[in-house]
Amino acid sequence: MNREEYMKSLSRRLKRLPKEDFEKAMAYYEEYFDDAGPENEQQAIEDLGTPEMAADQLIREFALENAKEPPASVKKGLSAVWVGVLAVFAVPVGVPLALAVVVLLLALVIVVGALIFSVWITAFALMVCSVPCILLSFYQMTVAFADGIGTLGAGLVSLGVGVWVVFGSMALSKWFLNVVTRMFGKLVGGKKREK
Repeated sequence: MNREEYMKSLSRRLKRLPKEDFEKAMAYYEEYFDDAGPENEQQAIEDLGTPEMAADQLIREFALENAKEPPASVKKGLSAVWVGVLAVFAVPVGVPLALAVVVLLLALVIVVGALIFSVWITAFALMVCSVPCILLSFYQMTVAFADGIGTLGAGLVSLGVGVWVVFGSMALSKWFLNVVTRMFGKLVGGKKREK
């Protein structure tokens, strides 16, 4: 084994070290071989031991050295504590806020549903009112023909508008049910995915 093969083998075994420690170890061994010179290369390899032994010893030394040092991420530990404290203080505000959002959504659904129901009632009222108007118009035509024609026209207009409002109500109801189904489907589906 020559110097190049030794350093390659050592490099493969030290890959799991942090970059800084890896570079420090490789620089130490390069310097060791440089100091020994090409004529004493085999003697240096014998002195250092096999690359496996040298790598194991280095990894153990770096592990001991790192265990003695205080944790470098004290700032991260403090920020985690702050996040925890803020989360505890945010709960009294966050939970009522989330409930308020849910209640507002439900209120919006109820209001839109009530508006659609009122449109249905209007359509029903227009259609129901048109029947007596049309029937009454035949009687009025015998008494006053112009009034009877006017009443008949009002009844027919009321019937026509009522039919159009029924079609509009059907489309509006279909759209509303689709929106509400998708909205609650996303809420329930999102919670299932979170689990």
